[in-house]
Amino acid sequence: MTRQYLIDLAGGLLYGAEGIVLMVIGYFVIDLLTPGHLGRIIVQERNRDAALIVAAALVGIGAIVTVAIYSAEGRLGQGLLQAGGYGLVGIFLMGVAFRVMDLITPGRLGHILMSNEDQPVTYMIGASLVSLGAILAAAISP
Repeated sequence: MTRQYLIDLAGGLLYGAEGIVLMVIGYFVIDLLTPGHLGRIIVQERNRDAALIVAAALVGIGAIVTVAIYSAEGRLGQGLLQAGGYGLVGIFLMGVAFRVMDLITPGRLGHILMSNEDQPVTYMIGASLVSLGAILAAAISP
């Protein structure tokens, strides 16, 4: 094994760990914005709407982190800093987007999404979270 391979392997582990941390933070932000315990609602109550919102946010966060790493052009420190910074900005903006959607639609989204009925508004929120991730990813791309 070469020294560069070991450095690249360590970088991959660091990027992966940072991505996991950012996705966990994103999950908890969504959990704070919705009533009840999100994990219980998704796993035990099998709420597809809640799962769709979380999945959309994770895809958006993944896009941001991926492009931040790519745009660092092999500079590990810069890539980790960019991925963390842009990832946190993306999570913050996704929380803002959720609240904005809550304001422009009737009812309280958190309560609507946690009901046992399928909610078409879920697709709108999910699309806004994925789109926001893509927008931020494009903003930081080289």
